[in-house]
Amino acid sequence: MSTERESMQVDAVIVGAGPAGLSAACRLKQLATQHKKELSVGVLEKGAEVGAHILSGAVFEPRALDELFPDWKKRGAPLDTSVTADEIYLLRNEKKAIAMPHWTVPKPMRNDGNYIISLGDLCRWLGQQAEALGVEIFPGFAASEVLYHKDGSIKGVATGEQGRGVDGKVKDSFEPGMELHARVTLFAEGCRGHLGKQLIEKFDLAADRQTQHYAIGIKELWQIDRKKHRRGLVVHGAGWPLSQNGASGGSFLYHLGDDLISLGLITDLSYSNPYISPFDELQRMKHHPVFSRHIEGGERIARNYQRRLECPAENGIAECIADWLRCRHAQFFQNQGLAYRNEIGHVGGGIDFCRLDRRRGIGFIRATFRQFMAASRIASIAQFRCGIA
Repeated sequence: MSTERESMQVDAVIVGAGPAGLSAACRLKQLATQHKKELSVGVLEKGAEVGAHILSGAVFEPRALDELFPDWKKRGAPLDTSVTADEIYLLRNEKKAIAMPHWTVPKPMRNDGNYIISLGDLCRWLGQQAEALGVEIFPGFAASEVLYHKDGSIKGVATGEQGRGVDGKVKDSFEPGMELHARVTLFAEGCRGHLGKQLIEKFDLAADRQTQHYAIGIKELWQIDRKKHRRGLVVHGAGWPLSQNGASGGSFLYHLGDDLISLGLITDLSYSNPYISPFDELQRMKHHPVFSRHIEGGERIARNYQRRLECPAENGIAECIADWLRCRHAQFFQNQGLAYRNEIGHVGGGIDFCRLDRRRGIGFIRATFRQFMAASRIASIAQFRCGIA
């Protein structure tokens, strides 16, 4: 049985079928069509299907989607629940909370014009749009290795092999991984991906950069009585229970669909108390009257954990690790981080198209980036640098 890997040549390979990776894939194909170029784009997704690793429930700012697909409503994008009410609380203790008046909330933290969405559904829809544009998506294939040319530049990625026993020997079901060679490789694998860590170390990308700040988010999906459901309600909180132990973070609760609630707690991984359990803190949070009144009598139907990057971005990664663009507000309000993933995928696709089409010079790249920065209004809170080969 051969253990040699087969190879496949594409113009661009994208690791990760999240909002950033799929947005970049769509933008690449859009620009290729616009400039009458033939480009082959492949997307690797470790989940069994697009969106399989993404739990429902997020607040989404549609500005980047307006730029990527101006007719997204006609295309049937799953943005069905607009934000109808926005509540913010400072939780004092296990019983008391202070409701923040709307006029005291900074504008970037407001959710006017935003939507409560199923992020999994949005990714599946983006996957459909990408495939309609000619993108090849490979679900169930995780990129396990970065491939390099002899000169040290990135050649592509390889998927993991399957069918080895615990002793390392090849079994009858053995399948070698496949190599995807590309002119451009874009890593959109999310926060602290294993390939991203390898690239940071190999190219010393963390040198002279701010220290990365991380947080862990625990999210649950609840089904409640329709009579208690308030479609479009967004609730955010800060303070207790994390503040009781000197930790920081934020809590959230969203009413989506007809009878669903997405809630969770984000805990900054900077706490000094080794006995803090983010999972147990979430359970305490759910008993606070601000949250318990919404889920009382309901049933939890799903749960998920995720790592998050916090603080403004300063790392520039030559191969565009797309999900690494952060902002000051991502820690407390999830919609900002999600919107930036969508936008950085959009602009990343434009920059990568310039690298594939050598006739498009640095002027086109700068114009693309300026348009992105003007539209996203994040120049004052985030920096992004992309190496041009």
